Amino acid sequence: MYSAPKHLIGQRVQAGADDELVKLFHRRQLVKTHPRQLPGSRVTDPDDLPADKTACAMRDLQRLIRTATSHGPNVGIYAERLLDHHLPWTAMRQVYRLLGLVKRYGEDPEDTACSRALDLDAVSVAKIASMLQRATESTPAPPPQAASGVVSARFARDRGEYRRTKPSWTTVIGGGATTEADK
Repeated sequence: MYSAPKHLIGQRVQAGADDELVKLFHRRQLVKTHPRQLPGSRVTDPDDLPADKTACAMRDLQRLIRTATSHGPNVGIYAERLLDHHLPWTAMRQVYRLLGLVKRYGEDPEDTACSRALDLDAVSVAKIASMLQRATESTPAPPPQAASGVVSARFARDRGEYRRTKPSWTTVIGGGATTEADK
């Protein structure tokens, strides 16, 4: 499979091949040559792709980061953090989702949400989407709780719950009546 120039999409082209090259013709004019590949292989010239599809098809991570940065500096940093992976092309869909949120909610809210998420070190596009959906990207973060000298755990009990009290006993006598002597 060989790529053809994008202006020929939907047009009929003819292909000819020899041992070295594959040549594409349109109306008997040579429009493209590719080195011949083994059967089942493909050759794609980045110039033949539509501009908005080139980064995806060629797995061009730097171009993807530049696109994200064009929507705001924090969006670009967030995209870099998403792609900071030993297999970065597996995270490209997350960056595309991040860029899709720009179209839905706008550049400024998303840049603010990315800034807030970076401050919290939360690298998840689902979190960004949730912030934008709920319009919480601009709400101030809760102030840190002042330390009172005592570290309180999340499910700690009040000291009063540990106070020992003398139990009061009641004896039930047939018929449900109790007397003072039974106490």
